[in-house]
Order: sequence, then C-alpha cells, then structure tokens
Amino acid sequence: MQVQENDIHQNSNWIKKRKLDNVDLFSYLYSKRIYSNKCRFEDLANELFYEIFEYLDLYDIYRGFFNLNQRFQNLIINSNFPNQINISTMSKSKFEYYHKNILLPNKHRIYLIRLSIPFMSELIFSSAYTILRFIHLQTLIIDHIEMKDFIKLSNHLAHLRELHSLIISLADHIQSLNVLFSSIFQLKKLKYCKIEYTIKDNQNSISFDLTRRVFSPIQYLIINGQFSFNSLNNLLSCLPELHHISIQSLMNSNDNIKIDDLSYYIQLRYLKYVSFKINSIDFNKFENIIKQFFDYVEILRLTMNSDEEYLNAKRWQQLIVSHMPYLRIFDMKYQGSIGNKYDVIKQFSSSFWTEKKWFFTHEHDWKSTMDRGVFYSTIPYRRKDYTYYSVSDEQLRSHNQQENFNSVNHLYICSKIKDHCLKYFPNVNQLTFTLFFNDWNDSTVRNLNCMIPLEQLTKIIFEPYRIPLEDIMRLLYFTSNLHTLQFDTFGFHHNNLDIVRQNYAFEYASKRNKIKFLILRGRCSLHELEFIVNLFPQLKYLETGMNRIEIKQIIRFLLSKTHNKTQHLFYLCIVNTPKVCVKEINVMMKSENLLKNYSIKYINYNLYLWW
Repeated sequence: MQVQENDIHQNSNWIKKRKLDNVDLFSYLYSKRIYSNKCRFEDLANELFYEIFEYLDLYDIYRGFFNLNQRFQNLIINSNFPNQINISTMSKSKFEYYHKNILLPNKHRIYLIRLSIPFMSELIFSSAYTILRFIHLQTLIIDHIEMKDFIKLSNHLAHLRELHSLIISLADHIQSLNVLFSSIFQLKKLKYCKIEYTIKDNQNSISFDLTRRVFSPIQYLIINGQFSFNSLNNLLSCLPELHHISIQSLMNSNDNIKIDDLSYYIQLRYLKYVSFKINSIDFNKFENIIKQFFDYVEILRLTMNSDEEYLNAKRWQQLIVSHMPYLRIFDMKYQGSIGNKYDVIKQFSSSFWTEKKWFFTHEHDWKSTMDRGVFYSTIPYRRKDYTYYSVSDEQLRSHNQQENFNSVNHLYICSKIKDHCLKYFPNVNQLTFTLFFNDWNDSTVRNLNCMIPLEQLTKIIFEPYRIPLEDIMRLLYFTSNLHTLQFDTFGFHHNNLDIVRQNYAFEYASKRNKIKFLILRGRCSLHELEFIVNLFPQLKYLETGMNRIEIKQIIRFLLSKTHNKTQHLFYLCIVNTPKVCVKEINVMMKSENLLKNYSIKYINYNLYLWW
C-alpha cells in the first residue's frame, strides 16, 4: 500500500508540472501501469482525478469518465473543481446535448468558455439570467460573433466580477470603433483583451474618438484589424495601466482628428511592450507618438512597408537615446522597395547597434534584384512569422553567429526555394505560399522538407492561382497531421479530374490525409466538389463560393445519405451569395426533408449552414 501511495504522489506531482493533452495524459498513466493489476484505476485517489480534470475540457471529462461507474458520476456532479468549455467544432445535435446536459448544470463552476461557431454564443448566452449564472467566468473567447450580439452580451458581462480576459472576433464589418470600445471599456475588471474585426473594402479606416474621457484597466491589448493612426493618441490616453499593446494594421487615414489638436495625453509608466504593423504612415508622424508615449518601453517591434525614412539608422539611434532609454529589444522589419538605400541600411551595422547586440540582414527575390525584399532584425530572430526570399545579404552580417529560427511557427514562401537551403525552422506548423511564389517544380516539396518538418504542419495557405494538383497530393503525402487547407484563389490545375481520381496517388492521399477544414475562396462547381469530398473524406467544415444555379444541387449532394463521403461534414459557408438564397434553402430543406435540425445565418454576404 505504501508503494501505491508513493506512486500516486509521484504521478500527482508530474501532472502538476505540465499541461497535458488527452493523448499524453493517458499514455503516461498507462506507462505507469495505472491501468494494470499492480495499481488499479479505481484505486486512485479523488485528488488525483481532480488534478487530471483541470487539464481536460468538461466535455472530455463527461465522455471519458461519467459513464464508467457511480463513483465517477458522483465525483463529477458533486465536486467543485473548476471547468473549462473549449468547443472548437461540433455538430448542432451534439452541441445541443452538450449544452443541456453538461454545460448548463455546471455553469457556476466554469472559468473559461471558448466558442468557435457563431450559432453557439446565441444558444449559451440566450438571456441575461443565464449569463449572470456564470459567476466564476474568468476568460471568454468567442469566434465570429456579430457586433449587435456582442454589444448586447457586453452589457451583461459587466456584472461578472471575475471576468478578466476577453478574446473576440467579429463576424460582420464594423461601422464604429467608438461603439466597440465603449462596450469593452465598460468591463471594469478586464485586464486582457484581444479583438479581431474587419471593415468594408471600400471604407477608409474608421476613427476612435469618444465624446467623453473614459479609463479602462486593460493591461494587455491586441487589435487584429485596421486602426486609424490619428486615433492612436485617443486610445492610449484611455489606458493608464497598459503594459502591452499590439496592433496588426496601423493605417494612415483621412479622418478629421488631428493629433496636434488633442488637448490631453497621459504618461504610460507601465507600457513595456509595443508591436505595430505600420501602413503608409510617415516616419515624422510616428516619431511624435514615440516621443509622447514610449518613455518606458523596453521592447519595440515594428513592421513597415512604406516611407524609406524608417531605414534611417542615425535617426533611429537619436530617437532611442533621447526618448527610449529603457529599450532593450529593437525588432524591425521593413518589407517593400529598398531602391538606392543600400548604403543607408549599412549604417545599422555601426557600433551603436552591434554593442547592443542588435543585428540586421536583408533578403530579396533574385528575379527582382533589390526592388522587392525584406530588411529585418536577426540574431536572435524573435518573431513568430518569417518571410522567405531566395537571396540573403551577407554583407550586413558582420557577426559570425548562426541564425536561430526556433521562434517561428508561420513560414511565408515568396520565391523559389534554393537547393540545400541552410535555413531550418524546427517549430513551423503553418505554411503560406504567397502570390509572389510561382516556381512549382519537382524539387519544391523535397527542398521544403529540408527547411521544415512537414509532418508537424497543421495548416497550409495557397495564395497563387492554379496550384498543380499533383503537387498538392505530393504535399499531402508528407503532411500527415495537416487539418486545414486554404486556397485564396482556388483553381485545380488539371484538365480531367475523373482520371486523377483513378490513380494511386489520389487513392493514397485520400486515405492518408486528415483535412477537416477546407477554405476555397473562389467558386466551385458541383463536379469539383464531388472531387473534393472524395479527396478529403474527413471534412467537418467547408467554405467556398458556388455558382448560383448550382447551390441547391450542391447542398443536396453534400447532405445526401446515398454516399458516406460527407458523413463528418456539419458546417458549410457559402461565400458571396445573395441573401435570397437563405429563403430558398429553407424552403428546399422543408419540402425535401433534407434536415430536421439545422440553423442558417447570413453575415457579410456569406451564408452559414450548421446541422
């Protein structure tokens, strides 16, 4: 018995040290013979199971333990351990069961909720009474919520005293940043906020200009969307406790707000980290923001694509010495035309930069010489993304250290991959072939496999039009853990898809791949979709355009029970389709009895169907 207690204590300490996924957890327990006769599963202490449950979603706890015996039912129902709800993808019927039998009875114990399908938040947060019952909710993550629903929801979230983290992505184009941030700033306990939104393509970046001064306790703010540079002063002045700010797209704008006319600003004593992607903003304007707010900044990460004055090393040196005395990491990335600035960027190798161990290099596409490329900080390379060009500028590398790309998890390919490329990215799990990449050949996949471990990729994005189908299937051969494919300008480059379906490469790829999420930005015909569902039989989510005259026929095919190729599919998005199709599909569903339990929604010219 003493040995058994020691084993349990050792197992408990190990679980505390690391966050486990289901596979790691049960592999570990099995390796320790917890499932063997030496130490029976039922003999483990309740405390150990509580620690295990901390690392599992509530749905997995019920699915894995609830029906084992009465002990586990009592353990789950009567305990007070905190729960997390992490729903990525789930069919409508399964979610409704989950919502009724698992989520609602445990709402008072839930500290984290993550929802990824727009219909889900409407069901969970259906009334103020329900929302206010989540008394221990600390973190809320909602993907694809409509603005009107978020405004309504935020009014009730303000009453949840423990809510300190909010991550949302808005489904529809927003019309006003004032409304968005007013809704967020009313959450008086909020410390972490990450928001993602879009505006209409023909709309200038919208301004943020509250009529009255409001302060928010937010310490970490991440904005993934276009934000007006002229509104930056207003935003920062509302955040006196700000530690960390990141803006994906800081845009020049034509709004009427004038930075010089603003009558107030505050000193951001806690601001240590700034990351901006700057678009079409003069260095003179941005310099004023640095002088005004960045006195205590320690980490500055900037990405620019215009105004070559950002490549002026002497100007940066003066700015850092005078206005950013605490700066210890200066991470700069300039993408675009370098032109005749080569002698200027060489100034970044002066003693001021090397003594601080701030090093830089330049890469470009050999076909366009110095006209298009990237100038960036290196040694160490700290960013999570990397843009690959085939030529590196060794003259800027006066240091002899080897580049380390361990931080990179998203690799962008912009030009032909060199044979025997020396760059290696051990932790990349997302790959994008950009519009500039048009050099598909027999060696592409082979050279790529020398740069990254292809088997650990989970998502690939193709921006170029008409990728050779043979290369896609060849890539699928090496990417056994890939679950998401995205084609920004879709088109299969092959004359006869029926012939392709008969060859061995297609059969092998269809059996081996694990693609569950497929995004096709262009329009697909019924014939192409028949090919697609045969190639990707594990699909759960499909997003694509369709010819109007084929929409009904395609939906009939996808919902047909005469084949099993779409048995896992339960979520469909038809992009750029007229709103009248919602009514037409509803009529078809009822008249032909295709689905009894489904939801349909129309957002931003896209039709969503969930069943």
